[in-house]
Amino acid sequence: MNLLIRLIVSTLAVIISAKILPGVHLKGGLGTAIIVAIVLGLLNTFLKPVLTFLTIPLTIITLGLFLLVINVIIVYITMALVDGFHVDGFLWALIFSFVMSIVGAILSSLFDD
Repeated sequence: MNLLIRLIVSTLAVIISAKILPGVHLKGGLGTAIIVAIVLGLLNTFLKPVLTFLTIPLTIITLGLFLLVINVIIVYITMALVDGFHVDGFLWALIFSFVMSIVGAILSSLFDD
């Protein structure tokens, strides 16, 4: 049940972020938002730790700021995998990852027991 709640929260965060940000385009409605949430979740679970590990020296040199670039890479990969999801550029992908985190945290706090 916890997985279903996390999927709902992530889907709502994708929809809200796409509505707020003019540089993020979500075509196809709820179905596309669900697919984006699933793909983002899978990439964050499996690919992000690998990328983080491989870029440890660069992350240390930049005092952790390179982790923001990894977030943008994850958003770009999601954009490439999901039809109907488009981000206009690097800055919008960065802002999208911030807004997704904030909205997801707010929604998670509402749904947690």
